[in-house]
Amino acid sequence: MNATDPCLCGRQDARGKTVAWSQCCGRYLDDSITAKAPDAETLMRSRYSAFVLLQRDYLLRTWHPDTRPNDLTFEPGVRWLGLQVRQAKRLDETHAEVEFVARVRDASGRASRLHERSRFVLEQGGWTYVDGDQLS
Repeated sequence: MNATDPCLCGRQDARGKTVAWSQCCGRYLDDSITAKAPDAETLMRSRYSAFVLLQRDYLLRTWHPDTRPNDLTFEPGVRWLGLQVRQAKRLDETHAEVEFVARVRDASGRASRLHERSRFVLEQGGWTYVDGDQLS
């Protein structure tokens, strides 16, 4: 990704223009050791971008250790088509939820939607993905 490319997560600025990669998810994926997402929605968006780019290390690093799998494999031929954040809310100082719909096309060309309410926790200055409930 180039710094000025539109971010994969589709985040828009106040004028409705897609935010540049370097000003959005790029800053977290390109420097995932020291750059930490400031809130659960930003982390969720950066994780979506990591799925698009097949960045296994980032996904595992931002997954809470209590629920993180030992490894993560990607289904061959999957193409992520877009993300819509429906709701993001902070439940308290250290817990948040993000409801989103991600559109995807599998290797056979069949399109589907992943509609999830994800849970996040803030620990040691960084948000991590805990788990989620599939919706609809």
